[in-house]
Amino acid sequence: MAAELYPSKDKLSPPPPPTSSSSSSRYQQQNRTNNSSSTGHGPHWQGLYPTIRERNSVMFNNEVMADVFFLVGPAGSTQRVPGHKYVLAVGSSVFHAMFYGELAEDQEEIRIPDVEPPSFLAMLKYIYCDEIQLCADTVLATLYAAKKYLVPHLAGACVAFLEGRLEAPSACLLLAQSRLFEEAQLAQRCWEVIDAQAELALRSEGFRDIDARTLESILRRETLNAAELVVFEAALGWAEAECRRRDLDPSAENRRLVLGKAVYLLRLPSMPLEDFANGPAQSGLLTLRETKQLFLWFAARDKPEPAFCCAPRPGLPAQRCHRFQSCAYRSNQWRYRGRCDSIQFAVDKRIFVAGFGLYGSSGGSAEYGVKMELKRQGATVGHGATRYASDGSSATFPVWFEHPVRVEPDAFYTASVVLEGGELSYFGQEGVTEVQSGAVTFQFQCSSDSTNGTGVQGGQIPELVFYA
Repeated sequence: MAAELYPSKDKLSPPPPPTSSSSSSRYQQQNRTNNSSSTGHGPHWQGLYPTIRERNSVMFNNEVMADVFFLVGPAGSTQRVPGHKYVLAVGSSVFHAMFYGELAEDQEEIRIPDVEPPSFLAMLKYIYCDEIQLCADTVLATLYAAKKYLVPHLAGACVAFLEGRLEAPSACLLLAQSRLFEEAQLAQRCWEVIDAQAELALRSEGFRDIDARTLESILRRETLNAAELVVFEAALGWAEAECRRRDLDPSAENRRLVLGKAVYLLRLPSMPLEDFANGPAQSGLLTLRETKQLFLWFAARDKPEPAFCCAPRPGLPAQRCHRFQSCAYRSNQWRYRGRCDSIQFAVDKRIFVAGFGLYGSSGGSAEYGVKMELKRQGATVGHGATRYASDGSSATFPVWFEHPVRVEPDAFYTASVVLEGGELSYFGQEGVTEVQSGAVTFQFQCSSDSTNGTGVQGGQIPELVFYA
């Protein structure tokens, strides 16, 4: 009861419970020896530990000298956790107010139904032992506990943990949580992933679980790198999941009902006519009047003004890092014959590599088949197979991965291509080891995977195409 008087923010509500009980079991097993009526070291145990940190650690989840107990967790899965008011008050201003402030209540047991036991123990572990132990299935609940009890360094560690493991399938749901916790930096990281890898993020199961406010913020986003049909299908999937959350039949009428005004954030007029006809027009989500208006928008000379935004999403602008100062061709170069052209690179900021810029034929128009790959420490993180046509000029021609590939700073990645096509092509010369491209610094070095002559000084893969 007393704990509820001192929340860190009234708007906070607990995150969903962890999807696995493994963390709870690990914590219970780990701390079972401490949660007893003695330290297990005899009457002079203090002399065994030279520092106050080590002596405090002995008291973690230990009933010896405990002067308060917490009943943690929802009814039916409550865990009784011992505490020591002085240690807790030193570690948290909320605990200080709870035990020593003007509204302090002298209760032996305090109920905390909105925090999961593993996350509460993780917070106490930090307060008592100066140790941070986080795991993926409880980190959000631990962040909630750290925010509620104003333990900022633990909250910061939770945010860093989440940022380090941020992937497109979890980005939308994590965005919703970061907004709830008012973590602007984490929200910005989520937006970076959602914008660059929009199709992966929108097609994820996590997207279906976001709240309506977060849905609207994503549908308003100008910089989503996704076809509008993908955005529409994602909104339709969210509406179906929302119907189930509200115990409604997921009919077309009910999906329209739960979407509400958010439906008008879909930019249906910006779709190709074929996408509209095969998707939204047959979905049942639109009224007959809206469907007619949109078909007239696509086909009529005098176009009506539809209720939906007509401008396409600009998406993220692609940037190019060009690593050669000149290019050339000779009568006996550049030949392919199934050999690999490869180069290593590192960046100083997180980017998303969308593809490569490649040289084409030096003997007139030609078409090339290309197998492309991006690796980190020998492990493939992105690959693709495509074709491109060159026009005989020295220009570079882009080839794209199916989805942009996230590249982390301060680690070397290997970009590789195997080409089939016109035997003679342009090739780069006067390559440099360091290139500044916008706000991103690239460093290049030769790759042992390269079997066709490409290196830092010359060869193929003149450009990396990326989002930042």
